[in-house]
Amino acid sequence: MIAPENVVTFERIDGFRVLKSLGYAYGQASRPKNLLRATFRSIGAFIGLAPIEYLTDAERARAESLSALIARANTLGANGIVGLQFQVAEQSDGSTRVVAFGEAVILDPEPGKTDPSAT
Repeated sequence: MIAPENVVTFERIDGFRVLKSLGYAYGQASRPKNLLRATFRSIGAFIGLAPIEYLTDAERARAESLSALIARANTLGANGIVGLQFQVAEQSDGSTRVVAFGEAVILDPEPGKTDPSAT
């Protein structure tokens, strides 16, 4: 299982060394355009509401794509992801597509350090 602190945008993680690269992995998600939800979100923003229900479709797709990336890296046997990046695109039908990708790696604590995700 990949610990959240082992998913970073950097090329390395302090306290760890990369034993092996398992290649790039990705996860993707898309959200259809929902005019009704967008209208209510706009009204809510106008009157000062910002509950979780008003998350944008892109934010939800981002979370889903990150979860899919972590799941795919887990199946490869990785315990970390370095170089995390996101690509967001609006499709011609108005839907939002988000791709999360990064290098799936096997990490090992540097000598003298302990693995914080092992506790």
